Amino acid sequence: MSDKSKVCAAIEFYEQWLHDLSSLKSEDLLIDMVKKLNEYKNYIDIELIFKSENDFLYRQNGQLKLSNSILEEFLPFLFDPRLIPGLKNFKNLRSGSISSFSGLSFGPVYLPTSQKVSLKVKDQDFSVAQKHRIQICSVDENDKSTTNDLFSSDFYISYFAAEIKTNLDKTMFQEASQTAAELKTSIPSSKYILACEFLDMTPISTKLTAIDEVIILRKTKRISSYKRSDFSTYSGRQSALNLYQDFIEQNPLSVDGFERILIHLRQVFPEQNNESIDAILNRGYF
Repeated sequence: MSDKSKVCAAIEFYEQWLHDLSSLKSEDLLIDMVKKLNEYKNYIDIELIFKSENDFLYRQNGQLKLSNSILEEFLPFLFDPRLIPGLKNFKNLRSGSISSFSGLSFGPVYLPTSQKVSLKVKDQDFSVAQKHRIQICSVDENDKSTTNDLFSSDFYISYFAAEIKTNLDKTMFQEASQTAAELKTSIPSSKYILACEFLDMTPISTKLTAIDEVIILRKTKRISSYKRSDFSTYSGRQSALNLYQDFIEQNPLSVDGFERILIHLRQVFPEQNNESIDAILNRGYF
């Protein structure tokens, strides 16, 4: 396949990108991180996929996750005390793509406890979570537990969760609203963010949903469908190359968008968090 050499070069670019992100030590850390992100994302989207002489990479991008997983890999780099100072106050936190707790239910009375309890988890594109363990056993009237019939499971609690989309449409928004509601029902203090590169719908207020905020990282709408229809063939992509390249480069993934994500993370993991009675009385509200 003629794309093989380009894919191998992309793997080298990917490994260098990860190394560069891990090595950044500048004062403008977020700005430099987003610059590196745009460089790598543009390379994959334009040089590898859009300029390919074959149609396979463009048509199968979603299934191959060549481009649409890049943001999921980038977000854990934001989980850094230099960007979120409050992280120094918390232990045993994990960030990344994590299956986390979304509900607990019980089956019919005639089932043993080990089979009766059902712990529901939901995959999150990006979350900051802690690992917990739950054990449930039946208890007789004398308050003696029956340990030979025990339900036990380890699971993660997400205190911050983000769903990442390339193009956000109304169906995706509604699905995210349901996921956010499940998360907030189980963990009321958590935050749920919906982030996308491009908007592909009319904006809907998040106030009537459990979504805390929708963040459009490129601050623009998706290219119109009649223009995108030419992209599925090499000849169509050649003709539209200048249009596509200009669109991507003029609408980069914005520092502002990632700063919005950091603001929410800093609220969940504050640097100062004094909830003693004296502190509450001093400010006069809780």
